[in-house]
Amino acid sequence: MAFTLPDLPYAANALEPHIDARTMEIHHGKHHAAYVAKANEALAGSSLANADVADVCRNLGDVPADKRTAVRNNAGGHFNHSLFWQIMSPKAGGKPSGDLAAAIDSAFGSFDGFKEKFAAAAAGRFGSGWAWLC
Repeated sequence: MAFTLPDLPYAANALEPHIDARTMEIHHGKHHAAYVAKANEALAGSSLANADVADVCRNLGDVPADKRTAVRNNAGGHFNHSLFWQIMSPKAGGKPSGDLAAAIDSAFGSFDGFKEKFAAAAAGRFGSGWAWLC
């Protein structure tokens, strides 16, 4: 089954004032939709054409070399946007607390130190500058 554009799990304006509705509409209806279409196009006819997006990203070595960059960028963009829609929440945000705050302080010195290094990591990436703390 080819990749499909998931519905937003909340209204486009639900993350305001942090992310405005127009930005959400552009990222969902244009950027994410384009990643889905281009990933499907790049994978058409391959053994991964019906695979889950996470499996595609894990198995990039199975993608022909001439298609690998297109698949990495576009299936990766689809995966990142899909995760983004799920982890963002209208009632969340702010500075972390508890174990997460302690781990960030231990690894980065402070929350501000984390934000600085995280922003630098994202700035060097393809597309929208995705970086994830795992």
